[in-house]
Amino acid sequence: MSLAAHLAILPVVIPALAAPLALLAMRRRRGLGVGIAFASCLALLASALALMGQVSGGTILAYELGAWPAPFGIVLVADRLAALMLVLTAVLSLIALIHAVVTRADAKGWHFHPLFQFQLLGLNGAFLTGDLFNLFVFFEVLLIASYGLMLHGQGPARLKAGVQYVVVNLVGSAVFLIALGMLYALTGTLNMADMGLKVAEVAPADQGLLRIAALLLVSVFALKAALAPLHLWLVRTYAVSTPAVAALFAIMTKVGVYAIIRVVPQVFGEGAGAAAWVPAPYLLPAALVSTGIGFAGVFVARSLSEQASYAVVGSTGTLLIAVAGWSAGSLGAGLYYLAHSTLAAAALFLVADVAARRRGDYRDAGTPGPAFAGRGGIGLLFMAAAIAATGLPPLSGFIGKLLILTSVAALPGWGWAWPWSWGVILGTTLIGVIGFARVGSAVFWKTTEGEAPAAPASRADLIAPALALALLAALSAGAGWASGYANAAAAQVLDPARSAAVVLKERAP
Repeated sequence: MSLAAHLAILPVVIPALAAPLALLAMRRRRGLGVGIAFASCLALLASALALMGQVSGGTILAYELGAWPAPFGIVLVADRLAALMLVLTAVLSLIALIHAVVTRADAKGWHFHPLFQFQLLGLNGAFLTGDLFNLFVFFEVLLIASYGLMLHGQGPARLKAGVQYVVVNLVGSAVFLIALGMLYALTGTLNMADMGLKVAEVAPADQGLLRIAALLLVSVFALKAALAPLHLWLVRTYAVSTPAVAALFAIMTKVGVYAIIRVVPQVFGEGAGAAAWVPAPYLLPAALVSTGIGFAGVFVARSLSEQASYAVVGSTGTLLIAVAGWSAGSLGAGLYYLAHSTLAAAALFLVADVAARRRGDYRDAGTPGPAFAGRGGIGLLFMAAAIAATGLPPLSGFIGKLLILTSVAALPGWGWAWPWSWGVILGTTLIGVIGFARVGSAVFWKTTEGEAPAAPASRADLIAPALALALLAALSAGAGWASGYANAAAAQVLDPARSAAVVLKERAP
C-alpha cells in the first residue's frame, strides 16, 4: 500500500514513535531530543495538510487497524472536521514548542518533550477515532500527559492546581465509563456509526436509560470543554501552567467541543428516535452563561495570564452558542471561530509570558511597575492579541463573531434565543475590551519609580506570539476560503448517514 493509504494513521504513529525516542535522547543529548520534537511537529503538520488535501473534496477515509472491519475492529475516520482539528493541533504545537525551547522552559525537566509528544498523540487520536471507547482511551492519554506538563517546572501553586485538575478529571473519566457501559448495554456497540443506527431500535422501556446515558456522556464532554457550571477547574490550572504549555492547552477545551459536535449528530441526531437531540436544550443556556462568566472574569482578572484563562472560557461559550443551533450555517460559523479562538488564546498566554519575563518581580500582574525594555512593542503585541480575543476588527475574531451573529439570527425556532445570543455576545465583547484595556494599560503604559529590570539577552521569545498573531491575520485575509471549508465540514458532520456508509460499508442504509 502507498503512503497516501496510511495518511489517516500517521498523526497517531508519528508522536507515538517520537515520544520514546525523545525520552531516550533527552538525558544525554538534549539537542537531539529537541530536534526529534521539532521533526515530529513538522511531520505532523505535513501529514495533517496532506490529509486535509485528500478530504477537502468531501471524501471520508475509514482506516481499519489490522483489517478488522467496523464495528468489530478499531477504525479511524478522517473527514473535513478531523483534518481541520489535526492541522490546528499541529500548528499550535509548533508555536508552543518554539516558545518552550527559546525560553528554555523545556529545560526545567527532561520529561517535557516526551510528555509533549504523548499529549499530541492523545489529541490526534481523539480527533480521528471512530468509536467511543477509543475516544475514552485517547482522552486518558492526553490527560495523563497534561498532568505532567501542567506540573512541569514544579512549584506549590502548580501542585495545588494540579491536584484539583487530577481529581476533576478522574471524576469525569469515571462518569465517562459509566455512560459507555450504559450505552453498550443498550445498543451492543461502541462504534459511533453503528451506535447511530442502533439507538433508534432501543426498546421503549429503556428510553429513559438511554436519555440518561446521553446526558452523562455530553456532561463529560462539557467538563472537558469547561462549559459552565463545569468550568471552575480551568482558570487556576491554565494560569499557573508553564506559558508554552498553557498555549498548547488552548486546544484542550476544543477537544470537548469537538466531541460534542462529533457525537451528538452521529449518535443522537435525527435518526435516534425518542433520544433525538436529547442534550440540545441544555447546550445554549450553558453556552450563554459560560460566555458571560468568561468575559466577566477577563474584566476582574488581576494578571495577563488570568485574563487569558478566562478568555478561553468565554470564547468556548461563544463557540457553543453557534454549535447549539445545529445547522450547517451556525456550525460552520462556529468552526471558523474555533480555529480563531484557539490561536488567539495561545497568543495571549505567550504575550503574557513575554511581558512577565521582562518585568522582574512584577511578572504579569496588572499593577504598574518600572519601565521595562521593549514595552512599547510588546504592548502592541498584547493589543493585537486582545483585539483578536474580544472580536474587534480587523482580525478574524470580528469575522467569526459576525458569522455567528448572522447565522443564529437566521435559525428557525430561535425566537427568544437569538436576541439573547446577540445581547450576550455583543455585551461580553464590550466587557472584554474594557477588561483588557484596564490591565494592559497598567502593565504596558503606566510606570512607577524604581530601577528597571535588566533587558533580556535575546528577543527570540517574541517569535512564537508574533507567529500566532500572523496566523490570525492570515485567517482574516483568507476568511472566504476558511469559512467555506468550515461550512462544508459542518454540512458533512450533519450528514451522519454518509459517514456511516463509509465506516460500516454495506450495513449502512
